[in-house]
Amino acid sequence: MGMERDNQFVGQSQSILDAVERASRAAALSRPVLVIGERGTGKELIAERLHRLSDRWGEPLVVMNCAALPETLIEAELFGHEAGAFTGATKVREGRFEEADGGTLFLDELGTLSMAAQERLLRAVEYGEVTRIGSSRPKRVDVRIVAATNEDLPALAEQGKFRADLLDRLSFEVITLPPLRAREGDVLVLADFFGRRMAAELRWEEWPGFSDSVMDDLEDHDWPGNVRELRNVIERAVYRWDMWDLPIGEVVFDPFDSPWAPKSSPVAQPTAATAAASAPAVRKPAFDYSAVTDLRLAVDGHEKAIVEAALDRNRWNQRKTAEALGVTYDQLRHCMKKHEISAT
Repeated sequence: MGMERDNQFVGQSQSILDAVERASRAAALSRPVLVIGERGTGKELIAERLHRLSDRWGEPLVVMNCAALPETLIEAELFGHEAGAFTGATKVREGRFEEADGGTLFLDELGTLSMAAQERLLRAVEYGEVTRIGSSRPKRVDVRIVAATNEDLPALAEQGKFRADLLDRLSFEVITLPPLRAREGDVLVLADFFGRRMAAELRWEEWPGFSDSVMDDLEDHDWPGNVRELRNVIERAVYRWDMWDLPIGEVVFDPFDSPWAPKSSPVAQPTAATAAASAPAVRKPAFDYSAVTDLRLAVDGHEKAIVEAALDRNRWNQRKTAEALGVTYDQLRHCMKKHEISAT
């Protein structure tokens, strides 16, 4: 993840400060910590903080993404294997537990572990021992585990999809990271931080900042990819901007957006027969046109209903709503003002 590259959290919102403070307090203990958060919120940064502020800072921080390997290789990766333990195991291999001995093991996307791997992980956590595949001799290891997930592990445990006893073992402390949309005021703070850093990388003589319209766009966006997405958007905007002496006036949220982008495979169209079979027997008009006595009022009513429905569909993100309705952002704002539409 390494989103902020220099291992620091940037922001002033209470929600992120609380999470960082909790990590700082937990760092001194060698107990397991579970970090929960959406993609791009900084889970690996929390793991790095827990490691750097602990007595283990001089030992390895070993990172393993549990979702990046096929299920058949997870256990060999975690616990290692002896030569000849299975087809392809030509030599002895240390597992991630042995690599992290004395240090910290960060298990990302913990919720994707198979039940068999969970069982072996529980044994390693409980007894501080790992046994390589193909060996009968357990080896003692001293490893502090930090695990991360974006899944609801207690719910998975209730459904029998995650071991409740393992969850109990790993959740001595639970740090839940807020998504960027919940970090009040942090979007512009982070944008300025990433922008200045990118400008320095490009050797700009000074930092011009962002135009008011770009800052509005940044605050309106709902950031599904969180801080990682924000960093990419800001760095792209700075790199593409040529007028160093003027505030950055353009930002692109979706780099794939292009009139020449390949279209996705078309969904099979229904045949006339299937369409007829699925069509309702009688189509009633959605609106009684014969009852209209004031055309302007009726058109305004329709316009307001359409805009409100589109805003709802787009979670009141005005930029996306304008795009969906084929109007400019300014036209949508004018329409909302005219009909007195607001999110409150």
